[in-house]
Amino acid sequence: MNRVIGLYDRGVALVVGRVPEGLALLLLRLALAGVFWRSGQTKVVEGGLLQIDPAQYDLFASEFSGLPLDPVIAVPLTVFAEHLFPVLLLFGLATRLSAGALLVMTLVIQIFVFPDAWWPVHSLWAAMAAILIVRGGGLFSLDALVARLRRR
Repeated sequence: MNRVIGLYDRGVALVVGRVPEGLALLLLRLALAGVFWRSGQTKVVEGGLLQIDPAQYDLFASEFSGLPLDPVIAVPLTVFAEHLFPVLLLFGLATRLSAGALLVMTLVIQIFVFPDAWWPVHSLWAAMAAILIVRGGGLFSLDALVARLRRR
């Protein structure tokens, strides 16, 4: 039994530290950013730089009619958020703010659009965002670089 515990302790020692945590947080940032970026890409005209697909206004008016905002406001806001915050997460810049914004979006989607999707979809997005809010972007982020420069 002591041998098993010793192997376990050595395994834990390998994955504990700033570098493994930084890699895990980088992967987490990429995963969450990817979800929202791909969603944002479905709302824009292919080949157009953030040119909103006009069909989105009808979609938001009919399918997403539970949203408390008019589609004229909700569509551009959603397109902007689903592109800006994933890019910030990708670089690890304003990680906590970006993850917080995506958490709010997740909750809005859960409450007003797809209330039956909590388990397993929205709960995973919320968990990813919560970890990033608590831990930050990690070692491999612009947030970490800015923090190091501020300490000087």
